[in-house]
Amino acid sequence: MKIAMFGGSFNPIHNGHIMLAKAFAKELALDKVLIIPTYIPPHKQRDNSVSPQQKLDMCRLAIKDMPFAEVSDIEIKRQGASYTYMTLQELKKIYPHDELYLITGADMFMTIHQWKNPEIIFQLAVICGVPRNDDDISHLQKQSDYLHSLGAKTKILDMNIITVSSTQIRNNVSHNKSISGMVNPDIENYIIKNNLYK
Repeated sequence: MKIAMFGGSFNPIHNGHIMLAKAFAKELALDKVLIIPTYIPPHKQRDNSVSPQQKLDMCRLAIKDMPFAEVSDIEIKRQGASYTYMTLQELKKIYPHDELYLITGADMFMTIHQWKNPEIIFQLAVICGVPRNDDDISHLQKQSDYLHSLGAKTKILDMNIITVSSTQIRNNVSHNKSISGMVNPDIENYIIKNNLYK
């Protein structure tokens, strides 16, 4: 099977994340996309942070119509510092005979060689990136060539993803502005019902 890891703070997960997951699933004929929210240690949480359980709830609402997607609490259960190489090592134990992919946004793709133990990441997964705008594609291509020289396998998806940010969503909620169209309506209702990001 082809299985992708898509990690992030997902605070909250939004339509840009979902668009990215769907696009890679289609392009790479993925069998499974694992949505993996990161654990935020209590001392790093902001006043308007959500609980790990609320993050998982929102991720599950976001993918309920995506049969190929699954939410994993692997990093939340581990707590402490969650490095990507550790999560990939754990996934390789769970899926020893499957091909792993790592879905990243443009910023992550450009810095992945500086992460903790990048050689382990390159060994375990194909690094997938997507440009933020038209200018990014040439930068991503150069970075892709550089990553190849370090032994990585990469896949760049040439598409425009919608520019939504979790920060923008949290700010809108805290200022009583609409987040309609930025997140799945079920997530919008969940945020309102649970009084999140106020």
